[in-house]
Amino acid sequence: MSDESGKLAILRNRIDSIDEQLQDLLNERAECAQEVAQVKQEASQGEEVQYYRPEREAQVLRHVMERNKGPLPDEDVGRLFREIMSCCLALERPLKAAYLGPEGTFTHAATLKHFGHFVRSQPLAAIDEVFREVESGQAHYGVVPIENSTEGMVNHTLDSFVDSPLYISGEVQLRIHHHLLSKDGDLSKITKVCAHQQALAQCRKWLDSHCPQVERIAVASNAEGARVASSEEGLAAIAGDMAVERYGLTKLAENIEDRPDNTTRFLVIGSEVVPPSGKDKTSLLVSVKNKPGALYHVLEPFHRCGISLTRLETRPSNSGTWAYVFYIDFEGHIEDDKVKQVISEVSPDAVEIKHLGSYPMGVL
Repeated sequence: MSDESGKLAILRNRIDSIDEQLQDLLNERAECAQEVAQVKQEASQGEEVQYYRPEREAQVLRHVMERNKGPLPDEDVGRLFREIMSCCLALERPLKAAYLGPEGTFTHAATLKHFGHFVRSQPLAAIDEVFREVESGQAHYGVVPIENSTEGMVNHTLDSFVDSPLYISGEVQLRIHHHLLSKDGDLSKITKVCAHQQALAQCRKWLDSHCPQVERIAVASNAEGARVASSEEGLAAIAGDMAVERYGLTKLAENIEDRPDNTTRFLVIGSEVVPPSGKDKTSLLVSVKNKPGALYHVLEPFHRCGISLTRLETRPSNSGTWAYVFYIDFEGHIEDDKVKQVISEVSPDAVEIKHLGSYPMGVL
């Protein structure tokens, strides 16, 4: 045996030993998860048991990345532990999550990023259908897009919160990379390109430069465009990696988005209020009367109490008594003393304040 073969044999034996230890520890963790489920069931006294705890998972993942010493990157270690938690949770009770479909969309990718691949994911055709599925109890959670860094807010999602009893229980930030895909892989044969209108807008400069004569067709989703492109000659789609795998397409060009930092934020919606995780964000809907200084009186207490706003949007009211409805995201939890103080000071100037949820901050 050569010196090189001897060294490799030693390292491979060491890897085999480590793998055995990992397997034993993973099964030990799974047994602990089952014991947690049993303790919760015994303490429930017939009430619905909440197996999935968003704040607890956020704390675990945060600690995993904080103590990581490499060489694996923090994000990769976080993804590995997400899948471990997803697998263990499935032993307690499989989660069902509805999302804005069809399969292969970025919302699908966000669902798997947040819950792991052991979640039972269900694609639905519209945002309001996702809300209804969770409200009816047919799904434990839902995932819907809320904003894109280049194209702005998804107003349909904002408006769905006005009459919904659901809360935001989490957020997912997903870096968006668009690829030009086709069935045969020949760019010279492409006469049409189809995608969601936002994807077409996010890739406008690239398309103007490389495909100026190609007709652009807006469809309901990027995944729908990929599905059509998988069976039609001369048609290309704009979609992500999941659509490549799902529909068996070839990449004609990669990362064709005009801005490399293109990011979409998604919200996880559920029926429960989430306790503090230690690093949280809160969302409110605030309706005020149509009078001078209305917005100032809403925002001034946040400034005075040193609470950082992360998003402010104005939506038209669906009620005659509301002149404006402000959607506000800010750092902190509804149970924080400073947040309670702000809300108490805003309340006299507001027709209504609706707490949409306090939830762990998402990370890329």
